[in-house]
Formats: sequence, structure tokens, C-alpha cells
Amino acid sequence: MKRIVSQVKTSSAEFKENKTAFLEILSEYRENLENVAEKRSESSLKKHRSRGKLLARERIDLLIDPNTPFLELSALAAFNMYENEFPSAGIITGIGVIHGNEVIIIANDATVKGGTYIKESIKKHIRAQKIAFDNRLPCIYLVDSGGIFLPEQSNVFPDRFDFGRFFYNQARLSGLRIPQIAIVMGSCTAGGAYVPAMSDETIIVRDQGTIFIGGPPLVKAATGEEVTAEELGGAFVHTHKSGVADHLAENDQHALQICRNIFENYNPEQKQKLKKFSSEEPFYSPEELYGLAPIDYRKSVDSKEIIARMVDGSLFHEFKENYAPTLITGFARIMGYPVGILANNGVIYSETSLKGAHFIELCGQRKIPILFLQNITGFIIGKQYEHNGIVRDGAKFVHAVANANVPKFTVIFGGSFGAGNYAMAGRAYDPKLLFMWPNSKISVMGGEQAADVLITVKQDQFKAKGEELSIEEKEKIKSEILNKYNNEGSAYYSTARLWDDGIIDPIDTRKIIAMGIAASLNKEYPDPNYGVFRM
Repeated sequence: MKRIVSQVKTSSAEFKENKTAFLEILSEYRENLENVAEKRSESSLKKHRSRGKLLARERIDLLIDPNTPFLELSALAAFNMYENEFPSAGIITGIGVIHGNEVIIIANDATVKGGTYIKESIKKHIRAQKIAFDNRLPCIYLVDSGGIFLPEQSNVFPDRFDFGRFFYNQARLSGLRIPQIAIVMGSCTAGGAYVPAMSDETIIVRDQGTIFIGGPPLVKAATGEEVTAEELGGAFVHTHKSGVADHLAENDQHALQICRNIFENYNPEQKQKLKKFSSEEPFYSPEELYGLAPIDYRKSVDSKEIIARMVDGSLFHEFKENYAPTLITGFARIMGYPVGILANNGVIYSETSLKGAHFIELCGQRKIPILFLQNITGFIIGKQYEHNGIVRDGAKFVHAVANANVPKFTVIFGGSFGAGNYAMAGRAYDPKLLFMWPNSKISVMGGEQAADVLITVKQDQFKAKGEELSIEEKEKIKSEILNKYNNEGSAYYSTARLWDDGIIDPIDTRKIIAMGIAASLNKEYPDPNYGVFRM
């Protein structure tokens, strides 16, 4: 591999202006992140603390190995929804390390509406279980939840991927011999009672944890029996009488230590072998990404400059350097892990598609994880390109992405528009993890293009009636469409609805991808079912 030679002048006015604009975007992102992590009502915090309970993120900090990172997922789920009364959708999920083993952690936040579930909480919970499936990661549930948020019951109860999917997933995870541990640290009622009941081992906290199908008010209404929550399904009942729980803990700290003790006896199955090299910082400072991140999408960004500030030593072995330059492909290392990279450098042509498909198959044959760096307006359009078979060649690219046998990771660092999102391993193509930078945009097309299309359609409708669309009406349509696309295309709109796994700071990208690759090694990569061939 050879070092990428940067052509960027970091002292230029253009670079400095871009950096200043990006830092404003980054500051807003950090403020939003702090608000969802820290700001809770005083009454809910006081009530929680008065019971001797730790906050959800404090519990996670004590659970994972000291001085190891926790990769939190979808921290801004439900952002700017429900009047912001469900920060992080009331649930914390992510990848952590316990006794050297990567695990998925799902923790209810009881300071947010009693840890109850809305639609986005459920999507987040199920997404975490999907990551456990895909990577064969043990799953730990820190249970402190009142179950379904009843005013939203029609959106969270009956459908295929609603609340009941939790337990289906637990049964499937168990069938695959993927360990699941539940720590009941508060309420666990109704259908939620099956979370600990379907786990391999369950820990329950004395005088805090409760497990029952129906709580005291429901029992009284149904049977006339008066009983306290502790008498009905407290820690003593379930560790001494019912056997629903296996370990009795005196408090949160004790429960978390018991969980750590369980993992001392964990014997993971055969991992994927991937040659790891010594980690090396990029030759160019990752902070320079702040001056490179696309803000004005009318200006091109050389994706090799992005790669140079992300990979070890800024070293890159480029594949087909002189062919189809609107897609950069090649091999590099990220924190010692080998990785194949596909990065957009313009629109996708027929030759771009063939190059991408060829490179993906190389990665599959060599069992090297793939990183997609998206900044894509889409596939080229026009009569000439349709005649030359852009759809046929684009389909080959999509086939290769969909059938790739190695882990895929996607980072949207600029725009992600139209079918380009699909070809570059968008959410529909099951990348192991997908993240966005705070400046990024995602939509079926850019706002300007959408406005032009809709104005043209409207003009044709008026002409068919012998009328003409006025300039004022055109401007009104354009303004409405631009506002709609600017809002719905933002990274915040995407992450609130869990179209991604979170917004990240650009300088954290290499660390996050390295964690994702490490987690992916818990499952052996299957052999490819096709050979490398030129197309």
C-alpha cells in the first residue's frame, strides 16, 4: 500500500470557511446529544434516585469492562417527536465489552415515562436484537419498564415487528445458542415479563425488581384479591418460590457484578479469523475532516481525501485507479483491521457499477469486511446511458452488494440520494452498522430536483386544461418542496426514525468502524457462492 498524497490546502480560505460552517453543525449535534443524555425532569430523577437506583447509562458504565468504549446506537431516536418527551426513545442500546467479549446491551430508561415503549423504542430494541443475531453477540437486558406506553398501543402492539417480536427474537436467539441475560432492576410487567422468563439466566434486585403478568390493580379488578407488588412478583418470590429468576441481588451494583461473573464462564464459539495488524494513526489529522465534510452539495469532494484521514497511516491500495473514477475502490486498514473501501466520487455510470461489483466479489473471496462511504447523487440518467444499459449494469452492482458474504458497514458522509443509496449498501441492504455525519442528507432526490419535477408535472396538468401555472404559484410550490425536503432529508429526521444506527462525529468514524469489525468476528463469514469475474 502507498500513502495517499493529499491535495488539500488546509490554510486556504475555502477550507477554513467549510470548517467553520461544519463546526457550527457539530456544535448543534453535540448539544442535542447532551440534552437527550442528561436532561430529565427533576421529579423523575429524584424519584429514581430515592429508590437507590442507578441511571441507565450509569448501569452500563458499571457493567462493561473498565476503560473500554460503549458504542451507543441511535442515541437521538425519537428526536423532535412526541414533543421531545421520549429522549433516546426511552431505551439505551449498544455494543460493549464484558471480560473481553463483545455484547449487545438493551437498557430501559425508567426516568422516561417509566421506561415504557413507543414505536421508536420497539424499533430500537428489535434493531439491537438484529445486531445480536447478525454477529452472534450475547444479549443483556437491563429491565426497568412499565411495558407498552398505553396511549400509543395501536402503534406498538399487534403488528409483525411490534412488541411481541421481542420474545420471538429471544426464542430464535436461544435456538442459535446465543446467550441472553436479564437483570430485572425495576418493573417488568404484562408481556414484558417474558423478557427475563425467556433469558438463559435472570438476576433480580431485592425490593426493586418485580415480574408479573398482571400487576396488583389488574389482579384486584379481575379476582378481587388484594396483594402488593412485592408479594405478587418480587425478588424473594421469584428466587425462592417460582424459580423465574436465578440470582438475588441486593442492589443495582450487586446485580451488575453478578452479570459480569456470569461472563467469566462464557465460552464463545469459533470466531472468524482475520489477520490483524498493528494500529497506526492516519498520517493526516482526522480533525481535518471538519474542513472536508460536504456542506454545499453543489461542490464536489474528493473521497480519497476523506479516506486519507480515516485509515491507518493514510495508506491505501487502490483498485482500478484509472477506470471509472467516480467510484474509489481499494484496500486499507482501520485500527489494524483490513477493510475494503468503496467511496463515491460522483454519479454512478455503467463502468462504475461493474467496477464496484468486481471489487465487492474480491472482498468476498478474501473474506475482508467492506466499508461503503456514501456521498452519492445517484445513477446517471439520460437517453445515451439507458441505451448503453445503465439499468442492466446497475443491477449487477446491486446484486453484488445484496449477496456479499462479508460484513458491510456504511457511513453517509455527504448526500445519499435515490438508487445510489441502495447500490452503496443503504439500510435496505442490511449493513452490519450504518451511521451518518451530522451534515449528511438522505432522500429520494435533492430538494431542487424534486421541486423541478413536481413543477413540471403541475405545469403539464394546467396545460391539459388550457391554463398556465403562474410564476407566483411556481415559487410557492418550490418553496414548500424545498422546506419539506430540507426537513425530511436531514440526518436528524433519519436518525429519529431509526433509518440509521446513529449520527456520529467524523473523527470517531475509524474507532466506530473498528468496533463494528471486532464485533463481526464473533460469527464466521460464509464462503461466497460465486467466483470473481469481470463484467
